[in-house]
Formats: sequence, structure tokens, C-alpha cells
Amino acid sequence: MPYFHDLAGSRYGFAHLKTLLARATPFRSGDSLAGIAAASASERVAAQMALADLPLRTLLEEPVIPYEDDDVTRLILDSHVAAAFGPIAHLTVGGLRDFLLAEATPSVLVALRPGLTPEMAAAVAKIMRRQDLVAVAAKCRVTTAFRTTIGLPGRLSVRLQPNHPVDDPQGVAASVLDGLLLGAGDAVIGVNPATDSVAATTTLLPLLDTVRDRYAIPTQTCVLAHVTTTLRCMAAGAPVDLVFQSIGGTEAANRAFGITLALLHEGREAALALGRGTVGQNVMYFETGQGSALSAETHHGVDQQTIEARAYAVARTFSPLLVNTVVGFIGPEYLYNGKQIIRAGLEDHFCGKLLGLPMGANICYPNHAEADQDDMDMLLTLLGVAGVTYITGVPGADAVMLSYQSTSFHDALFLRAELGLRLASEFEAWLDRMAIATATPERIPARPAPGLVGLA
Repeated sequence: MPYFHDLAGSRYGFAHLKTLLARATPFRSGDSLAGIAAASASERVAAQMALADLPLRTLLEEPVIPYEDDDVTRLILDSHVAAAFGPIAHLTVGGLRDFLLAEATPSVLVALRPGLTPEMAAAVAKIMRRQDLVAVAAKCRVTTAFRTTIGLPGRLSVRLQPNHPVDDPQGVAASVLDGLLLGAGDAVIGVNPATDSVAATTTLLPLLDTVRDRYAIPTQTCVLAHVTTTLRCMAAGAPVDLVFQSIGGTEAANRAFGITLALLHEGREAALALGRGTVGQNVMYFETGQGSALSAETHHGVDQQTIEARAYAVARTFSPLLVNTVVGFIGPEYLYNGKQIIRAGLEDHFCGKLLGLPMGANICYPNHAEADQDDMDMLLTLLGVAGVTYITGVPGADAVMLSYQSTSFHDALFLRAELGLRLASEFEAWLDRMAIATATPERIPARPAPGLVGLA
């Protein structure tokens, strides 16, 4: 059905719900590339006002991709819990924003999750300021566990990313040591293999597991190979902790990644059967990114932020340990500059946490984007205030194997120090036992509360 809004004497019309959602999205290069972005700031404001008045029920009744055409749509609608939706069923998108900011407590948000669809999360994000995205995400509590417990309040974990351009074991080991000595690795020690093959993966997995086992490190390891590669490695007896996969928000996008929902179920069941977790059994690790469906021409004319949120419906089906938005990695065709990357990172984190995911971020950009490390510092700090579950740590912030810039082990130390955040408790205790970091909570000096110097 069409949607309309009058603004400053002009009448704006939006033929479909997906058109309204696209026009209401804060500008980004990917939607412009797809030909679905608002043609002017006035049209964008009109769309946002029309979206704010949209009943939430409409987002259930009018799927942006037809039910019969897409298994992600079927997953979203078939898993929706009407009883959880009941308390907010009378609200508009604008009313949901007000409710999230003013009334929703952490416990209320937990109860609400099964009643929220990704389209609801995406829609409300489109009419929120950056500080709104931060404030609501900071109230969302999501905890997962394998050998460490991830996501407890007041804690920030780090994925130690020891990639090497040719998968050289000594190079990988050196980066692992560097990260451990700087307190990184409590989320996962996760390597992107230069070659996605059983041979490369079965070389790296025993290396990581030997280091972990020799020093009794309470963490989990992962080689970020395709799920089919990991399944073959498990069948060969390789020490697999987590099953990794990049995922998308449409059936066609996932097919472009070489996966189906059934294949993800198979990977999860195989990892669970190994029983390698000690404090929990969340065994999946997913990565996403705005623009991935558009880059594969599998977006069905839906804006990239909404498609990204739909990927989180796929993720939450499998109770993952970690979900990671690789926010700027795909390139300036989709997120052109620092401003767009920052906004997208906050949107992704907000939507993921609202839907109940252990949301982390690889705060990054490729070298040909109009962005720099100042932009990454801004996003890093904003996500820290928003309660991001984990960030990525790369030696020197320079991801040489994949040719992009990210955040370093030192950036995590900065965020922990300035915001008073701690590591995962199991990993923190290990650092103390190993005399790598000897500060215990009782010996960490209290930071003064922020305020205006000289004013009583």
C-alpha cells in the first residue's frame, strides 16, 4: 500500500513499505548506488515523519520481501512471539522510540525481544539520533559463554585477530603473543585464513589450540573458514571451538555466501556434539556488514540497513557466542566516509543488541574510503559508552592481510581505562595468575566522576 506525508506544502508519496524505509534512512552511498535513497533532505524528513506515524503492526503485516519468496522472511514471521509483542502492539514506530528511551528497563527489553522483528528494530533506528542509539543499546543486556563469559555489565572483551598474509604459523603465533600480553583475546582468538581450505585450517586450528591448552588460557579459538570447510575439519578430528560464517539478511544473500539455514544448523549441531565449552555452549560466530546483499545483488530493493537487521534474525536463531558487524570493510560504495561508517556502526550495534545478540564490532575502513583513524576513535568511544560486547584487536590497527584499518590492542586498553571496563572474568583471573596484569578489582584505583572542575 502507498504511504504519504505532507511537508512544507509538498506532498510526498511512498509506493511500498520498503520504499518508505529506504527513503527514511540517513543518507549512505550504498542506498544511492541502489537507486532507492531519498532524492533530497526534504523527502528524507517526510519519510521519517511518515515512518514515525506507522503502526508497528504494519511491519508484521507487510513483509518487505514476500513470505513465499524468502526463507529469512519465513524465519522472522514464523518465530515471532505474539505474547511478547503484546505490550507494544498498540504503538507506532515513533511511540516505540519514546518507549525505548523513557520507559524500557533492561529486564523489559529482555522480555520484549521475541516480539520484535528486525524490520521494527531497523525502522525505529532510522528515526533515532546517535545519542538515542547509544542510550538504548547501553540498556540491553546479552550474555553468552563458552570458555569465557561474554557480555556481563561493565566488561569489554576483545577478539584477538592474528592474521598473516600467507598463514605463516610463526607470524600468527607472534601476533597471538602480542595480543595476550596486552590483555586481548577474551572474546576469541580468531584467525582469518589467507586460504580457505581444509589444509590451511587444519594447520592453524592445532596451533591455536596448542597455545591455549599449554598455558590453560580460558578463551576460545576459531579459524574463520567457511562453514563447509569447518565441517570437514571437524570430521577429520580438528580441535574446533566455534563455527564461523558470514551471513546475510535474505535467502539469496546467504546463497551467495554458499550457505543455507539448514547448513548452519548442521554446523551448530556438529560443534555442540564436541562438547568443548566449559562455562557454556554457545558455539557459533557470525559476521555481517551493511552492503553485503547489495554487493551480491540480492537485496530485493530493500535498503542496506534493514537488510543488515534481517541478518540478525538469522544469527539469533543459532544462539551465537559472538556476532560482529565489520562495519566499514565492504567499501565506500556502501559506506562512503567516516560519518556514514560511524552512523552505521551505531545502528548495527543498536539493532543487534535490541534483538538479543552479543553484538561486537570490527571498527574499520578500507584505505580508499573517505575515513581515517580519528573517525575510528569516535566510533570506538561511542560504542564503548553504548556497551559494545567486544571489539577487534589487530596488531598496530593495520590489518595487512585483508588491507584495511581497524583498532589495535592498545585501543581496547584505552577504552577499558577511560570507561572503567574490565575483561571477561575468567580471562581476567588468568592474566592475574600469569602475572601479565596483576591489578585485581580491589587494587584498581577509582576514577573520579566526570564533572566541571572548580564548580561546587
